Amino acid sequence: MYPNLLKPLDLGFTQLRNRVLMGSMHTGLEEHKEGLHKLAAFYEERAKGGVGLIVTGGFAPNLRGRLAPFAAEFSKPKHAKAHKVVTEAVHKHGGKIALQILHAGRYGYHPFSQSASKIKSPISPFAPSEMSSRQIWKTIDAYANSASLAQEAGYDGVEIMGSEGYFINQFICKRTNVRYDEWGGSYENRIRLPLEIVKAVRAAVGKEFIIIFRLSMLDLVEQGSTFEEVVQLGQALEQAGVTIINTGIGWHEAKVPTIATQVPRGAFTWVTEKIRPYLNVPVITTNRINTPEEAERILSSGHADMVSMARPFLADPNFIAKAEQGKSQLINTCIGCNQACLDNAFKGKRATCLVNPQACYETDLIVKKAVNSKTIAVVGAGPAGLACATMLAEKGHSVDLFEKSDRIGGQFRLAMQIPGKEEFRETIRYFANRIEETGVKLHLDTEATADLLREYDEVVMASGVQPRMPKLEGIDNQDKVIDYQTLIRDKTPVGDNVAIMGAGGIGVDVASMITEPHGQTLDDWLHEWGIDKTIEHPGGLFPFPEEVTDTNVWVMQRKEGRVGKGPGKTTGWIHKKTLEKRGVHLLGGVTYNKIDDQGLHITVKGEEQLIPADKVVICAGQESVKPFEDQWQSFGEKLHVIGGADYAGELDAVRAIRQGVELAAKL
Repeated sequence: MYPNLLKPLDLGFTQLRNRVLMGSMHTGLEEHKEGLHKLAAFYEERAKGGVGLIVTGGFAPNLRGRLAPFAAEFSKPKHAKAHKVVTEAVHKHGGKIALQILHAGRYGYHPFSQSASKIKSPISPFAPSEMSSRQIWKTIDAYANSASLAQEAGYDGVEIMGSEGYFINQFICKRTNVRYDEWGGSYENRIRLPLEIVKAVRAAVGKEFIIIFRLSMLDLVEQGSTFEEVVQLGQALEQAGVTIINTGIGWHEAKVPTIATQVPRGAFTWVTEKIRPYLNVPVITTNRINTPEEAERILSSGHADMVSMARPFLADPNFIAKAEQGKSQLINTCIGCNQACLDNAFKGKRATCLVNPQACYETDLIVKKAVNSKTIAVVGAGPAGLACATMLAEKGHSVDLFEKSDRIGGQFRLAMQIPGKEEFRETIRYFANRIEETGVKLHLDTEATADLLREYDEVVMASGVQPRMPKLEGIDNQDKVIDYQTLIRDKTPVGDNVAIMGAGGIGVDVASMITEPHGQTLDDWLHEWGIDKTIEHPGGLFPFPEEVTDTNVWVMQRKEGRVGKGPGKTTGWIHKKTLEKRGVHLLGGVTYNKIDDQGLHITVKGEEQLIPADKVVICAGQESVKPFEDQWQSFGEKLHVIGGADYAGELDAVRAIRQGVELAAKL
């Protein structure tokens, strides 16, 4: 089925059961009070699901290398002892696991951070102190100590984090290393640190222990490495004793998206393919690989020896097992949204997954078989209703799912039509197959009535949301005004001048859809973001012209402040930058006066303006759809309201799906 993906990889002293690495992800469990037991359960599920090699979230080799004041560290015998629960859980299922050693350098969110030079990062509040040569040697020893303790804890290897702009990367690049001693200046001096670390680690752990080095192959920042420099370092790392080289793409401070859903699938495997012929050890490629078909295509094309997938194993721990069984249609595909994983991690919260709320909650959100089977009606086949109905049926209940339209998906059906959000289609595909697999009885084109629902033991109201129409003179002008739902669903022509009322997630999506270039290829996308495929320019970036759309678009919001970011801590900047590059006008502090045949009349900073819009698109939020709400009380405790029907704020699929699964777990 997937001959290259499922083929074992012989490392000489050990063998990996397939070509899949579960890439490192910081989950927040690393610092949790009962975190290691929860981490053990999390990794155990993935080992049971068949992944070849797991890499943990990052653990600092010493105090000053921590990501934050109380972030995870792995430097003492007590840490090794405590981690045995993790390694034993993975080995129980024939899996292998490596500990990632990550020194934050100037990315440390604390005043004790250290780096090559005293240059503050744009994404952390503290400038690091410049390290003395003695401190550098002590840190090299700390890496070796950490690796030795990892071996003692039962880990099969370590991954040395040398990319994404962290500590080692900060020594390698001129951008962050302005030293003139033996650790700076020439490229040979700047790569001395990673090489000394690898040599020290190899000496500490012996020959039969996996050392992965995460090599930054494409920095995507100014004054980054060139292709020749990356090859030179890769070859030197081989000589120093690494077992495998993993691909790192972009620094955290880079102004180029690398893993968000807007990034095309497999968008960066060409980088690994370009460097692979110069290396002898196995090479791993990464970023936006989320289906076994995509992974097989990459491996069969010779782009890499292995593929790294991180978030896809949040979405579905049984990804490999389902691929092996020829059931890829049942894989719960990662949609690259970042909303519950990276967004949570960067807020200091526990990571999880929008499409799989049980991820990182394996010991908390447990779904058991029902003792007594009930008849349950679920109203609405949007994300909340689909998650709830399929989980209820899996538990053994008899479930009827009522949907008034002719297809399932709800708001996801709109989302998947937005350029860069096509992945949402995968979630609908997954739930369509889950409905069939679990035996949910689906009733399309059926409006559920109070009388119809009274016969059920339990009723779940997941009837979703509808666009909210503000009170405004001219809002009823049907030639001029359209709501976002109708526009996306019917692909209504909007003319050359478009005013968008509302700059939340939906307003930003609509603006992106209207201004999206037609027939964009991967090369077009790389060019749009200024990526140099030759990697001749430092960091793989070249200057490029701003792209301006033919359509004049205005995105407006009532509140003052930044416009166009939409929701999403780790993706909002991408939306804003995209709109700016396309020449979209972003206006904050707007008062809407009226709509007439001339367009939209507004006031900004006390001045009246006319937006000469051919169409005014209303993206002013949503309101809950609550059919026969006047009769809800008569259902008593057997009525449960979830998703948009419960709360219609900013569209929140994370909350909707989690509510659906949590309710199913209780009933």
